[in-house]
Amino acid sequence: SPDAASEDAGVDAGADAGVDAGGEDAGDAGALDPCEGNQLFEIGAGIHDITGPAAELGMMGYSMVGQKTAGIHTRLWSRAFVIRSACNGESVAFVSADLLAVFQAVQQQVMERLRATHGTIYSERNVFLSATHTHSGPGGYSHYTTYDLSILGFNAQNFEAIVEGVYLSIVEAHQNLAPGRIRVASGELLDTSINRSPDAYRLDPEEERSLYEHDTDKSMTVLRFEDRDGAELGMVSWYGVHATSMGNDNHLISGDNKGYSSYFFEKAKGTDYQAPRTFVAAFAQASSGDASPNIYGGTEGGGPDDFASTASSGRKQLDKALELYEAASEGLVGPVGSRHLFATMDEVEVAPELSDGEPHTTCSAAYGVSMIAGAEDGPGYGSEGASCETLGDLWAGLTCSPETTECQAEKPIVFKAGEQRPFPWSPEVLPFQLVRIGNLALVGLPFEVTTMASRRLRETALAQLSEAGVDRLIVVGPVNAYASYLTTREEYAAQNYEGASTHFGPWTLVAVQQQITTLAAALASGAEVPSGRAPRDLRDDVHTLQIGVLYDDKLLAVDFGDLVEDVERSYRPGQTARAVFWGAHPANSLRIGDSFLRVERKQGESWESVANDWDWETKYRWKRNNCFPTFGCSHVTVEWDIPDDAAPGTYRLRCFGDWKSVGGDLHPYEGTSSPFEVW
Repeated sequence: SPDAASEDAGVDAGADAGVDAGGEDAGDAGALDPCEGNQLFEIGAGIHDITGPAAELGMMGYSMVGQKTAGIHTRLWSRAFVIRSACNGESVAFVSADLLAVFQAVQQQVMERLRATHGTIYSERNVFLSATHTHSGPGGYSHYTTYDLSILGFNAQNFEAIVEGVYLSIVEAHQNLAPGRIRVASGELLDTSINRSPDAYRLDPEEERSLYEHDTDKSMTVLRFEDRDGAELGMVSWYGVHATSMGNDNHLISGDNKGYSSYFFEKAKGTDYQAPRTFVAAFAQASSGDASPNIYGGTEGGGPDDFASTASSGRKQLDKALELYEAASEGLVGPVGSRHLFATMDEVEVAPELSDGEPHTTCSAAYGVSMIAGAEDGPGYGSEGASCETLGDLWAGLTCSPETTECQAEKPIVFKAGEQRPFPWSPEVLPFQLVRIGNLALVGLPFEVTTMASRRLRETALAQLSEAGVDRLIVVGPVNAYASYLTTREEYAAQNYEGASTHFGPWTLVAVQQQITTLAAALASGAEVPSGRAPRDLRDDVHTLQIGVLYDDKLLAVDFGDLVEDVERSYRPGQTARAVFWGAHPANSLRIGDSFLRVERKQGESWESVANDWDWETKYRWKRNNCFPTFGCSHVTVEWDIPDDAAPGTYRLRCFGDWKSVGGDLHPYEGTSSPFEVW
């Protein structure tokens, strides 16, 4: 077993067998010979804006109906890397997107667009779509009702922004392919995560727990991408911790702690978000199912507010990644390869030797009562470990069965998502993926995976792949789809939030291990894998209760962009400059690749931009102003937290947007504050 300091790097993964990038051709073990000792890859990096509506759209993560977007702290991005083998010609596209999850609908339409423009180069097999799991992005982009319920339905505008942005980030990475090398380093990062369900973890066998020093995975793995001349192209860091530093009372779009880390790494490398080729730094998710950034318990991340807690967690991940990035000297060695299958997860027959000695079948998807309670860092209603009787008459009377089913064992069922008609409310046909980049392998799962579940999956993969030339493996989730959590059998019995959200019953992990065994054996031997039953496409069966923007209005005496509240005449570094403007609804135009605000500094007779709405130091806030008699007015606030190193001089704040007329036409507007001094 791997020790705690090297969990990311503790599993060997299998070699590929000459399968082309689209997954059409099979090979054999001999096809790997040209890749023995290979350290040369083609590498491309891309990044694209995926920020959705910044007002009045439910946020995806905490399932709180009242938590709707009301501005932007940081924009959301899709960061993509394409790696092509110089020895076997295969490709892998890895994406880390600032989303709660890449829902199946997003994956389906990203692949549809890639096939239309790139043919068989990319397929479900070699496109790995992961999410940072931020809980502070706009929702409504799943085709399954469960994940749109608190959002009040599907939002086509947000869905399109995400699909197109993820697609274009991959296209940009593909266009930027150039010969290069990949260096790797791993290390241990402490004081950045705690296990938020330690009582469930303690139910895992003592002899198993004794193999590990910590109850969460503390290891971070970093890849450093360079071209053939040593010029830096980008980096990926994998570290498992929930992106829940921003709590369920936040209304500003945010990449959370991993977004902070990416932003400041990219800032250090001079990233230009509007350039077609630039340095890209992805702080990707690993196994975060029970790993919370709120290391002081509950919702407490150590800062006086959520922004400070986000910065604290993000800074720790950033500092460790920078350390590993600079120290990375070992080159990845070997081929590129991938395997993929779809499994119908509510009807998997579990082998007796892998369970309790008895045959079992996974269950139709269902949630337990503790799902309603939420997790420690995102409390809902009731408490974890609740029963139907203790939850209270309201919920028990409406939705909760006092008796559990034999299949779901300890779970008191609050909602049978898999039995809804005409379609289940969450997906049951799910993707499983294994990719190899040299001697590093990634297991992609459509779940939030708990710490011990991921450790068992590593052991499962190791049994098949240890002799195939790969000595590093990372379990990543959620990837390519989303179906809540994956716990061990023992953790499931506790019926905490994670166990209550393990859809397919107590033997789900064993069923997943069977899928990974199939993929790993195929990747090691060069065999093909049956693709399995294709998931349904529900694009024509989505619904919404959202009204959208009807029109924007203002008082007769003002224009859009006029000041409501001006800045002060002067500020010092560390203070906040603020101006309020008559604005319009930001959903009129998402300003993808652009900004709703700008901080400008006077240079001679002109003004130069020093900050935009994607910068950590700015905030764009939107608020409805019920101006009688129309009730259609908006105020927008531009805030700039003046950095300690801000150059002395004359500055101003600006806002940008589009207002909608009663007839539906859009008209651009802008506003400008008075100049102010920073000294």
